[in-house]
Amino acid sequence: MDRASGVTGGANQLLDALPADEYERLLPLLSTVFLDTRTVLFEAGAPIEHVDFPRNCVVSLLAPLHNGSVEVATVGNEGIVGVPLLRGGALGFQAVCSVAGWSDRMDAPTFLTEVEQDGPLRDLVDDYIQALFGQISQAGACNRIHSNEERLSRWLLMSQDRVGADEFAITHEYLAQMLGSRRATVSLSAGILQAARLITYHRGRVTILDRAGLEATACECYGTIERELDGVVQRAFQRAPRGSVPAT
Repeated sequence: MDRASGVTGGANQLLDALPADEYERLLPLLSTVFLDTRTVLFEAGAPIEHVDFPRNCVVSLLAPLHNGSVEVATVGNEGIVGVPLLRGGALGFQAVCSVAGWSDRMDAPTFLTEVEQDGPLRDLVDDYIQALFGQISQAGACNRIHSNEERLSRWLLMSQDRVGADEFAITHEYLAQMLGSRRATVSLSAGILQAARLITYHRGRVTILDRAGLEATACECYGTIERELDGVVQRAFQRAPRGSVPAT
């Protein structure tokens, strides 16, 4: 598996932020998998079997509710999916792929063994977990007080960042589940963004035409979440030993 190769698409920023020798040591423990849209990585309350480092896919963490579920965090190439706090442990949400793409995968027991060591991966994971909890808290406030157009704009921007492309597949039905809204409401909001020439939407594919305009429409949560996640990557690079050259 070559991080510079386009065969599997993209690269995980956190893995790239590790010192090159640390990544090379972990490389045999990783496998590359393709995640289709709606692939369930794990269920709420179920044991975590593997941990994913997304490359160019987007994974949604969904809180289960009596009448469905709502997204509490979005994870892409800046993050990790399925960090188990204990061996055989579970998490209180479901992880579902919302935009198809590639991911680097490690089985959960091996991941925990590596994290238990006092090294670069442990520092990175500890920092990321704090940022992830911050994103979950921010999403809770966002879902309560911001308009559907603002939240849809935020979600589209975050997905564009993670996919690394202006166009990707997503249905109104699935967006409604992600945003905790009715399908008709999402269709109306998408129509407003399309009328403003910020996006186009056709047959389940969205294209972002005006990123600056979309950023102006999105709520402040987009910037808050992105700054926190970017900080995790930047601090990981800063912790790398002097003279080490991270892979690209």
